[in-house]
Amino acid sequence: MRKVLLCLLTVYASVPVTLYLFPWILGHIVFSHFLRFPLLVDLSRPELVLEHTRNFYLTTDEGVSVGLWHTLPANQWEEAVGKSPEWHQETLEDDSPVIIYLHGNLGTRAIHHRVELVKMLSAAGYHVLSLDYRGFGDSTGEPSEAGLTSDALYLYQWVKARRRGGLVCLWGHSLGTGVATNAAAKLQEQGSVLDALILEAPFTRLRDVVDNHVIAKMYLFLPGLQNLLGDLLEKNNLQFANDENLKSVTSPLLILHAEDDNIVPHHMGLELYQISLQARKETKTDVQVEMISYGASRGFGHNDIYLDPNLPDAVGNFFHNLRM
Repeated sequence: MRKVLLCLLTVYASVPVTLYLFPWILGHIVFSHFLRFPLLVDLSRPELVLEHTRNFYLTTDEGVSVGLWHTLPANQWEEAVGKSPEWHQETLEDDSPVIIYLHGNLGTRAIHHRVELVKMLSAAGYHVLSLDYRGFGDSTGEPSEAGLTSDALYLYQWVKARRRGGLVCLWGHSLGTGVATNAAAKLQEQGSVLDALILEAPFTRLRDVVDNHVIAKMYLFLPGLQNLLGDLLEKNNLQFANDENLKSVTSPLLILHAEDDNIVPHHMGLELYQISLQARKETKTDVQVEMISYGASRGFGHNDIYLDPNLPDAVGNFFHNLRM
């Protein structure tokens, strides 16, 4: 028994020591891009999981190849049969809103809850572009906060160049909310305002999520551990500061958050909502800011807000109000 306890204590103590000696490990844990779930899905054949979806790749200005799925609005499915890749790309010129979906950490664009959300958005009449950032799925390169943000910006600008004035929205989920607000903030620095921003299960900033993680909580009573985690995130250039970004971002905003989210607590979404309202008040703008909370009894948790039967109407009303 004593040997077992000694072994457990050694393992327990080795975690912070290992992170201190090899800070890059924390970055890999944050992104978890090496976990390429689901394992048996061929990303080059999206038709196996999504109807009328085209797989393609873009090479960014930095020479990174990123994998994408373009899912058509359901009302274009019949017309799309047998059409060329060029035809699919030309459909982006129509008036249907385009949603760029920025997923969270771990896995690829083929994970079940991501696919189900895309199905719902397609049925509601939207183009959806599902991006696997650099290092994820079949994309090349290694992930970083700056790199993921750069990939999202490149895709946004690629889409805008092919539009004729139609709306383009960034939809970020979990870690993807940090990518989305980073991109929105960068666009404003460049003198442009993102058409619309939807944040699903957003956190205040990455450090708050790390501190809230169940494994981190096992160590938080150790002196200096919180400072160590903060230092390690800084060494990895990881902030994903949604709270700071939303103080300056003036794009129309919709926040979606479940009260039973055990990965990113609901109060973080509420805090971001209040930050956005206060920013609008201080700048004396009436840009749309909304939040939809889902009661714990609905069981949506961190990943399953797509199960809300009223979600298509909520998104549709949000977009409709932007056009008024």
